[in-house]
Amino acid sequence: MHPHTLASRLTAALLGLCVTAAAVAAERPDFTGVWGTYREPGAAGPTRGAPQPPLPLRPEAQAKVDAYRALVAPTGDTPGGFCLGTGMPGSMLGSGGYPMEIVQHDDLLLVVFEAHAEIRRIFTDERAKESDLFPDRNGYSFGRWEGDKLIVETTHLKEAVDQARYPHSDQAKVVEEYHLVTNDDGSKVLVANMTMTDPTFYTQTITAEKKWLYQPGVRLLPYECNEPAWDGHLEELRQQQGSAR
Repeated sequence: MHPHTLASRLTAALLGLCVTAAAVAAERPDFTGVWGTYREPGAAGPTRGAPQPPLPLRPEAQAKVDAYRALVAPTGDTPGGFCLGTGMPGSMLGSGGYPMEIVQHDDLLLVVFEAHAEIRRIFTDERAKESDLFPDRNGYSFGRWEGDKLIVETTHLKEAVDQARYPHSDQAKVVEEYHLVTNDDGSKVLVANMTMTDPTFYTQTITAEKKWLYQPGVRLLPYECNEPAWDGHLEELRQQQGSAR
């Protein structure tokens, strides 16, 4: 084959790959922006403290959850009261009604929750080595694009009996599917469908859906959970200083 012919074919192949990559990237929606909890038109607001349907917990898992709730019941203590973030899957499904911000890159989606300034990272480029992973409240999340849908798998979660709705073991795996919907009025809704498998805690798969409404022009506000404790500590120091004089 003539060198010029081979070079031409290689160039055409490279151009084809670039065009294909650009077309694939064009299919991907951009989730960047601030998102607040979406409520369907005419739907009633959630009732705080309303009883939730029972979960298919195994007896030993239910015993763990009951023991935890009995432990904190006298004081009403919560992880959030001690400046801990919610963790998965509650961080995505609830967030205490606070908004979240997504910053989307080619290899990473950064999810910042206003509540507790909690941060979740969804990697989309290269999986981390198993030796580099460890249990965490938000676990390790790796995503892949299937057309205009983002599929995210989260593993390496810590056992969390303190999750308000979906307590889980350290063997839990959460799979989420994200896609965008545009309403007739032009508003954008981010839909998240979750499936959690955890044979250690549950007798069947857990599914849930969460919808977020795009809020242009909105920014997250500071959430300094420890600031009251710091202010209180400074006041104690002032009182000790005054009594020492």
